[in-house]
Amino acid sequence: MISVARLLLRRAALLVMLLATVFVTVDLLPGDTARAILGREAAPEQIAAKEYELGLDRALPMRFWSWISGVATGDFGRTARGRSVGELLVDKFPPTLLLGGIALVLTVLASLALGAWWAARQGSASTRLLQPATTTVVAVPEFVLATVLILVFALGLGWLPAVTITGRSGFPVSPDMLVLPVLALAAPQIGWNTRVVRAALADAAQAPHVETAVLDGLSTRVILMRHVLPFALPTIAASFATTVGMLLGGSVVVETIFNYPGLGAVLAGSVADRDTSVVAAVVTLSGAIIVGMLAVADGIRAWSLRGRR
Repeated sequence: MISVARLLLRRAALLVMLLATVFVTVDLLPGDTARAILGREAAPEQIAAKEYELGLDRALPMRFWSWISGVATGDFGRTARGRSVGELLVDKFPPTLLLGGIALVLTVLASLALGAWWAARQGSASTRLLQPATTTVVAVPEFVLATVLILVFALGLGWLPAVTITGRSGFPVSPDMLVLPVLALAAPQIGWNTRVVRAALADAAQAPHVETAVLDGLSTRVILMRHVLPFALPTIAASFATTVGMLLGGSVVVETIFNYPGLGAVLAGSVADRDTSVVAAVVTLSGAIIVGMLAVADGIRAWSLRGRR
């Protein structure tokens, strides 16, 4: 329990350091928050008044301490345009959660199936295609893949919509509007995790107890589920936990391209406004989710290794 608590504290400290880096990075970006809000024609007096209102006239360490102290009490502050950051997150996070959740489920199911198939049939003609295919999808950036998907399935074949239309609920009005964004997010992660699953299963299959199970005449399914997968599970779980962060990062690009109403679009707009509070709040939420998923992966690792020490 002590080691788990220490690990969580270490990750929380890393998250705070990351947030401090976000504050410094946004502050160093060219441009001015007050001018971005008021426009280029704003008078110097108006700019100065807006900076005072937003607290931008204070030193950066003081602004960061004030913000992080508020976060500790659940107050993420207000955007440069006056809206509560907490309300903005509540409004925009569910669509991103839906998009990322579907992409994660698709990634887990597809990569487990493909990775297990690849590991069980190494050297076959069909599995040889997975080597170049997974390498290709991992190497292609999300914005390139999204553009190709739009060109092929939206503009070329006309099967799926190229942009997202939002209803009153804040979600897409039609399920088919999720297909291309989900594919653009999930395809690179399926490629990467398929390779991880295959490698983890192949390594676990070399263990002596697996050879004994084969000699005992157990079926391939029983050997895979009872003797191979439990030993490969820690590596696979850690890879899936890392995938959550990659999906959240990729959503910035994908949501912008498909006009999807989520945190990605909010983050892109807040960077344009030099709105540090919004950028830091999105990073905080994303970081908390990633830390939580890593904790789950650690729990799975501890469970899979029970009785082996």
